[in-house]
Amino acid sequence: MKSEVRELRNQFGEIRLFPETLDDIWHLSHLVGPGDLVFATTFRSVEAATDKLRPEKVEKRPVRLGIRVEKVEFHQHTNRLRIAGVIESGVDVTAHHTLNVEPGFEISVIKRWRSVDCERIRRAVDASAYGVVHIVSVEEGEAQVYRLRQFGPEWVTTVTAGSSKGADTGTRSVLFEKTLEALTAVTGPLVVAGPGFVKDEFANYVRARAPDLAERMVVVETRRIGRGAVQEVIGQGIIERLLGDLHLAREVGLMDEVLLRVATGGAVAYGIDEVEKAIAYGAAETVLVSDTLLRDEGTTMLIERAERLNASVVVLSTEFEPGERLAALGGVAALLRYTIE
Repeated sequence: MKSEVRELRNQFGEIRLFPETLDDIWHLSHLVGPGDLVFATTFRSVEAATDKLRPEKVEKRPVRLGIRVEKVEFHQHTNRLRIAGVIESGVDVTAHHTLNVEPGFEISVIKRWRSVDCERIRRAVDASAYGVVHIVSVEEGEAQVYRLRQFGPEWVTTVTAGSSKGADTGTRSVLFEKTLEALTAVTGPLVVAGPGFVKDEFANYVRARAPDLAERMVVVETRRIGRGAVQEVIGQGIIERLLGDLHLAREVGLMDEVLLRVATGGAVAYGIDEVEKAIAYGAAETVLVSDTLLRDEGTTMLIERAERLNASVVVLSTEFEPGERLAALGGVAALLRYTIE
């Protein structure tokens, strides 16, 4: 989850929320409720004025709407959060509209924020598996580093070494060294982009000298450099695939740890009854839940109890193998702080 406080006075105001994963959608289902005012850019049928006797076909256009929330529900089959209510700002005021919120869909919520709400947002942001995505455009003699923000690419720095054409091997090494130094603070995914072979040589340089960063790096061929290369990377859908792969890797790692502890008699619990027992003892550290159980009342209560006891909750999609393996264990499992009898 990414969040940004736009305006907050006496606990009342606007917070912008950007869910990145299914976990974040689950958090939003608890953060947004009836009576809240939610702003989002969505598509709505807008009928243009016309002098023709027969109206033209109505098309859907992107519009910014403010919805006074009446109902919030997690749509089990599509893993979306549906926020329904009456339009108070934008086109068709007083009409009803439903927002379908999924990972990557930004909303702004205006309400009175309870301390428990702020704590939930903090935990969701801290649990983000991604950090900030950086894109470095590499060409002969120059590298430009950008940070991806919700509003678009933000320039970070430009590194130069030698002339832009005909640089020798030594000059190129200086460029690579200075560029890698500029990337030392990057904790999230890194995309290395650009035309030709220079970007590939820089990627090899990173693999040899910064293997931890290399594990979060992908290399993309682009026709342009600089900001143009960033736009190409975004247009190719690289960012969505990269973030999806990272989250899936996290799910695989968690399920591998669950199965290892099951096989070795380690600190783990699985199945509703055993996980409930672990939560009651305060032993649950990380609770894994299948997305198919999110609307089950008993599972919902279990998750809320776990969160009250500071256990992290991770929702796994049954569309992928980790979620399928969890479903085979009853749909719920927990990594424990210590073993219990």
